[in-house]
Amino acid sequence: MMNWDRFKKYYLSIEQLGFSLDISRMTFGDKFLDAMEPRMQRAFANMDALEKGSIANPDESRMVGHYWLRNPELAPSLEIKTEIIENLRHIKDFAKKIHSGEIKGEGGVFKNLLIIGIGGSALGPQFVGQALGSPKTDELKPYFFDNTDPDGFDIVLENLEGKLGQTLVVVISKSGSTPETRNGMIEAEKAYNKVGLNFGQHAVAITGKNSKLDKFAKENKWLDSFPLWDWVGGRTSELATVGLLPAALQGIDIDEMLRGAKEMDKITRSPITEENPAALLALMWYYATGGTGAKDMVILPYKERLSLFSKYLQQLVMESLGKEKDLSAQIVHQGIAVYGNKGSTDQHAYVQQLREGVNNFFVTFIEVMKDRDGPSPEIDPQTTSGDYLQAFLLGTRDALSDNGRDSITITIDKVSPYSVGALIALYERAVGFYASLININAYHQPGVEAGKKAAAEVLELKDKILNYLRENADKEFQAIEIAKAIGSEDRGEIVYKILEHLASNSEKGVVKKLKKPFDQSTFEILLK
Repeated sequence: MMNWDRFKKYYLSIEQLGFSLDISRMTFGDKFLDAMEPRMQRAFANMDALEKGSIANPDESRMVGHYWLRNPELAPSLEIKTEIIENLRHIKDFAKKIHSGEIKGEGGVFKNLLIIGIGGSALGPQFVGQALGSPKTDELKPYFFDNTDPDGFDIVLENLEGKLGQTLVVVISKSGSTPETRNGMIEAEKAYNKVGLNFGQHAVAITGKNSKLDKFAKENKWLDSFPLWDWVGGRTSELATVGLLPAALQGIDIDEMLRGAKEMDKITRSPITEENPAALLALMWYYATGGTGAKDMVILPYKERLSLFSKYLQQLVMESLGKEKDLSAQIVHQGIAVYGNKGSTDQHAYVQQLREGVNNFFVTFIEVMKDRDGPSPEIDPQTTSGDYLQAFLLGTRDALSDNGRDSITITIDKVSPYSVGALIALYERAVGFYASLININAYHQPGVEAGKKAAAEVLELKDKILNYLRENADKEFQAIEIAKAIGSEDRGEIVYKILEHLASNSEKGVVKKLKKPFDQSTFEILLK
C-alpha cells in the first residue's frame, strides 16, 4: 500500500480543469525530479520557441502550430490568426446549414456522415465521436472508411444501404494523393454512382490549398472544401478542421473542446515543473523507460466512452517518438510502445501478465468520477455498478503496486467536450516535452514515408507481373521464373505473395496450380 505522505507530495489537483494527476505510484527516488530539472527547463524553452513559430520540423522547413488552433492570438502572423478564426466560422456555418436542411443530399436532409481518412484523419474523429456522441444527440451518425480493405468498405456500405442519398461524405487528405484515402473516395464515388446519385452533391473535402483533392473537389462541384494547413501534423490535427468539422457535423460542442484544450495549454505552459501535468507526465515516461523506450506504455481508461483513447494515443506517441536518429543525427532508435484497452475488461485480459509477468511496462489509469447522467440503481446495498468500476480500478492499481509495478493515474470529473479537449492538449504537450528530453524531432515521420515508398514499389512490381503473364498467356510459370523474367530475381518471395493474392481474386484471371514441393507450384493467366 502507498504511503499517505508520498501521495500528498506527488498528487497534483487542478480544480479549474476538473483534473488531477497522481504520480506517487511511480517508484522514482526523491532526487529524480531535481536531477531532471535542467533538462526540463530546456524542454520548456524549446516549447516556447515552437509556439512562437520557430521551424520545428527542419527537414520539411515547417512550423508546428497545433497550439494556435485553440488560441489564435498565439499565431506568429496576422494571416495565420485570421485563417484560423475564419475557418472556425466556416465550419460552424456549414454544420448549421447541414443540420437545418438548407444543404441537403439527393435523398433529403443529411442523417449520416461518412468520414474517409487514414491515421490521424480517422483516429481522432473516431475517438472523439465515440467519446462524445450518442444516438439521442447525434445530428449525423458517423461511419468511417479508415483503411484500403475492400471488406471494410463493404461492411460500411451495407450499413448505409438505401441511405446514401442522406449521407454526407468528408474526404480528408492533405495532399489528395494518400493512397488509402484516395481508394476510399473512389469506392464511395462508385457506390453513389451505382445507385444513380451524384457523388459531388454529397461530398466535402478537407485538404491543402490547391492540392489534387482541392482541385478535384472544385472541378466536380463538391459541396465545399476546408483547409488543412501544412503546419498541422496528422496526429495533432484533431483540434484542426480534421477533427472539428466531423465533430460539429455530429453535433458535438467544438467550442467546449477548444476551450478545454486552451485552458490545459495555459496550465501546461507553466515553467514550474511540479505544477505542470504535461511536464510531470513526460518526466514519468523518462523515468519508466530510462529515456530509451525500455518499457511499454499501457493506457487503461475505466470508461466505455474513452475506450478508443489508447488507439488514438498509439499514433500520437509512437509516430512522434519512434525515431532512428536524434537531432544530432546520432543513431538512437527511440520510441515508446503504446497499447491498452478499457477497464474493467482488462481484469479478464492482460492484467494477469501485468501483475505477475515480465515487468516491461508502466500503466496509466484514467479515472472518470461521474458515472452517468442521472442516478444509478443499486446493484448491492449502497453499491452501484459505477462503484464496482472504481473498485476494480483502485484494486487493480493496488495489486500492481504491491508487486512493484509502476502506474500513473489521471482523473477527470466527467467525459465532456471540455475534458476531452483537455486530455488531447495534455498528451500533445507531454509528447513534445518528452521529445526535447531525449533530443529528437517529434514532428516528422520518415519511417511512414519509407513504408509508402515501399508499397508503391510493390504495386509497380504487380503491374510488371501482370504484363508478363498477359504477354505469355496460357503458359505456366513458377514464381521464381516470373521474378527472373521481369528482372526481380532478388524479390522472389514478394513476387510469390503478389501472385497468391492475384490468384485469390480471380477478376484478373491469374490461376494458381498447386504442386508439391511448394516451390514447383505454377501460375498462369487465363485471358477471357
